[in-house]
Amino acid sequence: MKEQVIIKAENLSVGYGDYVLLHDADYEVNKGDVFIIMGGSGCGKSSMLRVLTGLLPPLKGSVDIDGVNIVTASAEKMQQIREKSGILYQSGALFSSMTLAENIMLPLQQYSDYSPQTMRELASLKLALVGLKGFDDFYPSEISGGMKKRAGLARALALDPDIVYFDEPSAGLDPVSSHNLDELILEINRSLGTTIVVVTHELSSIFTIGNNSIFLDAETKTILARGNPKELLKNPPNEKVYEFLTRGEKK
Repeated sequence: MKEQVIIKAENLSVGYGDYVLLHDADYEVNKGDVFIIMGGSGCGKSSMLRVLTGLLPPLKGSVDIDGVNIVTASAEKMQQIREKSGILYQSGALFSSMTLAENIMLPLQQYSDYSPQTMRELASLKLALVGLKGFDDFYPSEISGGMKKRAGLARALALDPDIVYFDEPSAGLDPVSSHNLDELILEINRSLGTTIVVVTHELSSIFTIGNNSIFLDAETKTILARGNPKELLKNPPNEKVYEFLTRGEKK
């Protein structure tokens, strides 16, 4: 059975003005993938994520999400695409003046016509889903960094999205919290069938959660490798990819 492509990038160039980070990139993300965008500093990982989420127009090329070219899509179509996707930023990006439940209710207030009571119940459900049952009325300042990431993920899941984007989810977390977040990402992928796109350079996360990936190279400004990270480690296509994927093993 042929896998369903949910994201397709063709001839994609990413950058800012005359400054090109990546040129002529082609790749596909299948529905249900945990797709890793990896590479060293300055290769354009986060900029690629900004393109995929419609926050940065590409210099050239197209990005189809669920059959819609977001580069040329109307404002109405883009709104529909955004309603079917969620994003977890590095810091969690919670509003400090709002409780966790109020943070999660924000997208529901903006994009749904649920009653206040139903929105409150859904917020509690999403918090429970990420292991924060009973923390509805806590403020971000009252919880740990790992819990903030989980609360941010609960908000990203508020509208039951088809795709969730993660920007360096392990940044600022201790190894245990990072591992727990990886396990949560896998559980959401398995139980809900959500397609996950993760920008990261953390090897432990790459090998734990990723089943598909692209490797961006800052020097050549191209994609140097595609595929399952574990397979890329077994059969590295070039020295750069091998060195990146074996960093922790070298003395």
